[in-house]
Amino acid sequence: MSPLLIYGLVFIGVSAVIGVIAFFYSEGNAKAEERLDLLTGKTQKEDEATTILKKTELDRDKNSLIEAITPNIVSLEKLIIQADANITPSTFMMISVILGAIGFSASWLAGVKVYFAPLLGLLLAFVPFAWLLAKRASRLKEFAAQLPEALELVARALRAGHSLAAGLHIVAEEMPAPIADEFNRVYEEQNLGIPIEDALRSMCERVPNLDLRFFVTSVCIQRTTGGDLAEILDKIGYVIRERFRILGQVQALTAEGRLSGVILIALPFLLFLVMLHIKYDYIEKLWTTELGIKMSVGALIMQLLGALTIRKIVNIQV
Repeated sequence: MSPLLIYGLVFIGVSAVIGVIAFFYSEGNAKAEERLDLLTGKTQKEDEATTILKKTELDRDKNSLIEAITPNIVSLEKLIIQADANITPSTFMMISVILGAIGFSASWLAGVKVYFAPLLGLLLAFVPFAWLLAKRASRLKEFAAQLPEALELVARALRAGHSLAAGLHIVAEEMPAPIADEFNRVYEEQNLGIPIEDALRSMCERVPNLDLRFFVTSVCIQRTTGGDLAEILDKIGYVIRERFRILGQVQALTAEGRLSGVILIALPFLLFLVMLHIKYDYIEKLWTTELGIKMSVGALIMQLLGALTIRKIVNIQV
């Protein structure tokens, strides 16, 4: 089997895994977000002031060829904004390409078989993306944990006679990042003349959190129809806290299944590496013979299906 065909299979396999993970990650919240958009009357058009305020360092090096390509690759610019990473897409992609080249060169210089040389390159090239996704997930998780307290703080400010903008400013002053940074940005944008509803919707774009969208929806509806916003915020905060409590119980009950899934998925690969080191001539038949190639492809497909099945079992939405 030619090395070019093996490289192509590796690329297709990695792309398929990333695509499936992204599909299942985004599928759960799509319908709820669509209903919230209908309630808030969200449109795709933005006024000129909002467009100017959203200009950041990410838009300043568009002359770069890499910068012109990267915004189309899985919304890399949006991921960087959501992760609050101080880096441009062009620099990020350059780091990824350099790491991939270093991994491939190191494998080739170390005398690794030609079949495995691209694997280390792909692994190192994916490291920046793994760091970005981990940073984004950590920031969103921290924001979600701070949101109930922030809503209750805004509700208390409203009962004390302050305006909604003043309540947002209190959250920005009293609470730590990242929620303080986002609420402070909303406060500054409405000070510059942007309607507070548009500023809140922009925050939802930077922080894709479903509970935050409920808060923004309630604010938009209340400013249109009236009502006691403080009581609404208290109820939303209570619901979020109860969801966290139930989610903790679910995580505890599914811990055994998640650990079993990790072990079952990792065990074949660890055994492959051990056998590769102990008896190379025995394990090389998996890619040098026609039957071995078929077995390897079938095993990878079954591993992927098993991982998705286990994830669907233990990933209970609350």
